Amino acid sequence: MIKPIKDLENIIRYNFKDKSILHKALTHKSYDNKNNNEKLEFLGDRVLGLIISKKLLEKYPDEKEGIIDKKFANLVNKRTCLNVAKKLNLKKFLYLGKSNINLERSLDKILSDCLEAIIGSIYLDGGLKSSEKFILSFWDTFIDQSIVTLIDSKTKLQEFSLKKYKQLPKYTFFKKSGPQHKPVFKTIVEIPESKKISGTGSSKKNAQQNAASKLIRILNI
Repeated sequence: MIKPIKDLENIIRYNFKDKSILHKALTHKSYDNKNNNEKLEFLGDRVLGLIISKKLLEKYPDEKEGIIDKKFANLVNKRTCLNVAKKLNLKKFLYLGKSNINLERSLDKILSDCLEAIIGSIYLDGGLKSSEKFILSFWDTFIDQSIVTLIDSKTKLQEFSLKKYKQLPKYTFFKKSGPQHKPVFKTIVEIPESKKISGTGSSKKNAQQNAASKLIRILNI
């Protein structure tokens, strides 16, 4: 049984002046092929991107653009939208055709799309400020916890060397020292037109990463 729209308004903390807009945001095309939430989803996706972009620039003013872009991608993707949709219990409010009700994979996409449609509907009904208030209220935890996995040094050096010289970096194992329980490995790395740079680590892999990291800094990649 579909729950009343008023219950959803209480959850999202926004009361619609035009309830029909919210009703449309909750209507999947399998329920109504003509009056559904596809265009609202399109709009909501753009509004979400704008608000998250603005917030990230405010929160991380000194961060590099590449890192901001990765944080942005993590915050606006379908997985995050699905998490917010589940938090709002949107499944209980959906107008959905019977063919999709028990298909979990398609339902996940439907829920994340519906969440974007709700953002679009809030924007149409209440403007950008109302949309921003909703997004920042339900994305705040994700923004605070946004973690970017940086590309590792070996991969970064490899991409640089392949692009510029069409060759892979060359790693040469140099020596192992230290006690058996706490060994130290030393490795040398070089690429065309560079010096041989050594790196150390508790394993061969860590030594290679250390050497690559040093060479990256020297070359200012």
